[in-house]
Amino acid sequence: MPAEPRTGARAHRRRARDKAPTSLTVVGRRPALEAVRSGRALEVLVAEGARSTPALREVVEAAGAKGVTVTTVEGERIESLADGVLHQGVAARVRPAPTLTEAALSSTTWGTEAIVIVIDGVTDPHNLGALARTAEGAGAEALVYRRHRAAPIGNVAVKASAGALLHLPLAEVPNLPRALDRLKDQAFWVVGLDEDATSTIYEEAPPGRLALVMGAEGEGLSRLVRERCDDLVAIPLRGRVASLNVSVAAGVALFSYAVRGKEKKRT
Repeated sequence: MPAEPRTGARAHRRRARDKAPTSLTVVGRRPALEAVRSGRALEVLVAEGARSTPALREVVEAAGAKGVTVTTVEGERIESLADGVLHQGVAARVRPAPTLTEAALSSTTWGTEAIVIVIDGVTDPHNLGALARTAEGAGAEALVYRRHRAAPIGNVAVKASAGALLHLPLAEVPNLPRALDRLKDQAFWVVGLDEDATSTIYEEAPPGRLALVMGAEGEGLSRLVRERCDDLVAIPLRGRVASLNVSVAAGVALFSYAVRGKEKKRT
């Protein structure tokens, strides 16, 4: 018996989610440059009268080397595309990176010492972008985030990431605890960052593959996600402020915990 067609608001949301955008626009000289470098730029737009700085010339030269069209447009068009984000007179139309599915976490070929960042409920696109920039700089092999109650991958996040979101593989999943189970099946040790943990980032990270889980600032890890973690670690704070911004905490945990042990192993 054939399934009944979906109707109403629920069906509309499903169709909107299933229809992936064919392109998105990023603004700013660094994001535009990274869009070209990543091979995802379809066109670079430069505002008429934009000041020719070394950064702008680098974008244009990189586009020429990659065969990406550079088009001069009115400044008002860049303004409309930027939607309030600082654009520096440059925008780029970009082919979105393929988003990994939850099932793909079980079939991806991971490095023997892969680091994956998992974010639980981070809804601020600035935090998402800054976190992605740090993760990409630390050599993370993917950023996993939940589909609902998550910051959108758009202009603000890409700008805050300095284009790192155009390089870093992303996995959007409907069920984060189940995604962690899939990573565990791939020999990942799951460690959650929790301010109440008795262990700290000063201890040695486990060898092999590591999934580092970051919770939303203030709320922290959700109960089901915390229960899926193999270990919980805290960042010891000596000052009067009780917590760190989630993107700052991610940088501290990545380089002082996750990456540190792997660098020691190489030397």
